[in-house]
Amino acid sequence: MRTVLLNLGPLAHLAGDGALVGASMSEVDSLVSPAGKGIVINAGVIESIQESSELEEEYGSEGKHSDELRVVSLGGHAVIPGLVDGHNHLIWAGDRSNELTLKLQGMSYQEIAAMGGGIQHTVHQTEQASDEQLLQLGYERMRSALLHGTTHMETKSGYGLSTSSELTLLRVAHQLSQMSHLPSMELTWLGAHDTPKDLTRSAYVEQILSEQLPSVIEQGFAQAADVFCEPGWFTPEESEDILVAARDGGLTQRMHIDEFTNGGGGELAADLKVVTADHAHYTPNETRMKMEASGVNTGFLPGTPYTMGAAWPSFNQAIRDEYRWSIATDFNPNCNILSLPFIGSLLVHRNKVDPLAALVAASRNPSETTPHPSGLTHGRIEVGAVANLNVINGVQWESWCNQPGSSPFKATMLNGELHYH
Repeated sequence: MRTVLLNLGPLAHLAGDGALVGASMSEVDSLVSPAGKGIVINAGVIESIQESSELEEEYGSEGKHSDELRVVSLGGHAVIPGLVDGHNHLIWAGDRSNELTLKLQGMSYQEIAAMGGGIQHTVHQTEQASDEQLLQLGYERMRSALLHGTTHMETKSGYGLSTSSELTLLRVAHQLSQMSHLPSMELTWLGAHDTPKDLTRSAYVEQILSEQLPSVIEQGFAQAADVFCEPGWFTPEESEDILVAARDGGLTQRMHIDEFTNGGGGELAADLKVVTADHAHYTPNETRMKMEASGVNTGFLPGTPYTMGAAWPSFNQAIRDEYRWSIATDFNPNCNILSLPFIGSLLVHRNKVDPLAALVAASRNPSETTPHPSGLTHGRIEVGAVANLNVINGVQWESWCNQPGSSPFKATMLNGELHYH
């Protein structure tokens, strides 16, 4: 089936190689085409981008439909790439909304965790859920993410904290990843998310290295490993042992760092040359530059300080210092956000980030840290890329992050199939 899209409004294609940094993230002339383009999609891949009038002469006007050809007019609506959520905790059960009251009473994340809340509460609730319940929760969440324009996500385990539970979470996520009408996924093992109540941290690290991680590698569903390297959780030394073992087992390495304080995680990220070091709210600028020199992406998660009432990291400093960075939802029980357009709104409306730079950080840049399972380019609209794109419910591409209370999209194309919202 070949699909031809005619009469596009402004096209924020973001085409090109690699991640963008600095002022290049906001170069409208090189990243956005004016209205009037058309796109030809064949077998889920972008085959051609030309003037709409030329394609109409070749393929005919809107409404032409057969088993081999479908012609659709977008009526001047703007188009942006499919969004890439590069940090997402998709599979878990339970509800921690009561922690909102505790936060407003002045309690910290660590204090709430010490009371039995936080990750440990979610681990307990997730243990009580059946595979079918977890699958249904994940399915509903992925449908919501698709409604908000996400066409690919990196999703983590981490609410099991035992070998059997972690394998279950990865198995459920793998089942979801095989459903073609949902966003594609990269799976990350995050067994080093916290320490189970019945073990010391040193004993749990030993269990991870001797049993859990080898089992995850043998299962074969996870493509990456992650560690919560933060004072009170896993030290840089423990994190290094786990990440090196993961690397030796063929897994890509990721990290959670410096969410609450500078804990030295950025230095380790640079030393190990991990793909991305996320949160990084309190990472010193000199460490950020070491990370950049080592090819490490800084993965900002603006929803987390938003839900926790914390200070924002300086996104515009990242642009001025010209290091690579991306944004993601960090969807989890403490940050119940599946909308990347809302995350983009936080950057633009609350942090004065250019909307094009924010879009690059939500599509092209994270596509470099979480490749598409086909091996093809995604996170941008160019010939040879996966046909993942969003049709905005309006004629300006900037509208992608200017409707924070609802989805800004009229339709999302996923692997060449249009899903109308």
